[in-house]
Amino acid sequence: MTDTSPAIDGWFTTGPEPALVGSRCTTCASTFFPPTAGFCRNPACDGQEFAATELSRRGRVWSYTDAQYQPPPPYIPRSDPYEPFALAAVELPEGIVVLGQVADGYGVADLAVGREVELVVETLYADEAGERTIWRWKPVENPVVEPVETEEADQ
Repeated sequence: MTDTSPAIDGWFTTGPEPALVGSRCTTCASTFFPPTAGFCRNPACDGQEFAATELSRRGRVWSYTDAQYQPPPPYIPRSDPYEPFALAAVELPEGIVVLGQVADGYGVADLAVGREVELVVETLYADEAGERTIWRWKPVENPVVEPVETEEADQ
């Protein structure tokens, strides 16, 4: 029997509306990913208690690149020979930037700084024990464009 499970337990949820799981400091409300414990990473805070929080599923590309060279272990390649993939650093509404692979079927040609992306869960690799899943960023096909307020509109 094979099993499908997250490659990293506790970092994201699965299902029809997957989400990354971060930590929010109960003292200063700073949000972190990956989940943290111990002490707040905000230098202005001495908080030591955190609440798990689901992060926004959508964000905007902050930066991106392609991985033309196979990462070193413990990375497990999906194919032999190695196939390059795109990586995106995505800024979430919570004010943090989260790095992740870009969804299957998309590459750097599909990305641009500021482009809206959404979180999806896909297979990272499969072995005799089953499939291991990970979050990825998928470009939004028809993004909702928020109107930009200008000084002229306010006058």
